[in-house]
Amino acid sequence: MANEKRIDLHIHTTASDGTLTPTEVVRRARELDLSAIAITDHDTHAGVAEGMAAAAEYGVEVVPGIELSIDYHGRGIHLLGYFVPPDSAPLQSLLDWVVQERDERNRTIAAAMCADGIPITMERLKARYPGAVIGRPHFAAALAELGYARDVQDAFARYISIGQKYFRKREYIPLQRAFDTLHAAGGKAVFAHPFQYRLSEPELLALTQTFVDEGLCGIECIYSGYTAEQTACLERLAARYDLCVTGGSDYHGTRKPHIEMGSGTGGMTVPYALLETLRGA
Repeated sequence: MANEKRIDLHIHTTASDGTLTPTEVVRRARELDLSAIAITDHDTHAGVAEGMAAAAEYGVEVVPGIELSIDYHGRGIHLLGYFVPPDSAPLQSLLDWVVQERDERNRTIAAAMCADGIPITMERLKARYPGAVIGRPHFAAALAELGYARDVQDAFARYISIGQKYFRKREYIPLQRAFDTLHAAGGKAVFAHPFQYRLSEPELLALTQTFVDEGLCGIECIYSGYTAEQTACLERLAARYDLCVTGGSDYHGTRKPHIEMGSGTGGMTVPYALLETLRGA
């Protein structure tokens, strides 16, 4: 329906690897006539307080969220957490561990680049992206800005993706610890973009069952680029396990210019009713 309230429950800001500040994200949501958004930065909730403060000014509901990278048999799977307060002590304890691990990985990447004459240091990245949780997207952006790559995608492909010279494996959050932390913080855990992992049907079912056993609340069924058939498949999966259906664009600003907040790659619509169901689950 044309007048149905629309939302977006998967948005990144400058607190991780987005290009808009939390306030700018809320302002953009208002411009797009979205009723509610969730700030879900990678492994940090540093942007949530600012976003919630901007909510009253712009008349947009801001759901406090996060996107955690968790370990499932040695590979990283993303878990969205919703309704986690920005001052959550259980979550902050986990994130302190994440930052320590990621900083060590970043230092090894920067040292390897500098040894080859590429002038990218942690000091440079922290000055360029103050307050952000530095990760590979920031290295990729720096490589592009310095002329070592055509753009971020090219930088990933030639320098820091798996198998390339400057790739360094990271330690993901232990699966059970991630769920336990979200539950201790009063949060709701949602399986992020399930088709992005290129799992076979038996693998997807096994992963979902594992998550359900740990207390999964929902599945992100509506997502940028997903076809109606893919969304319907995930909705059936959610119904099979009596889980909530959620949706979001995975908006990153100009870092992913083909994705717009609220509409994804063009045809995505997430109704407000899904947020009400998730809230009450």
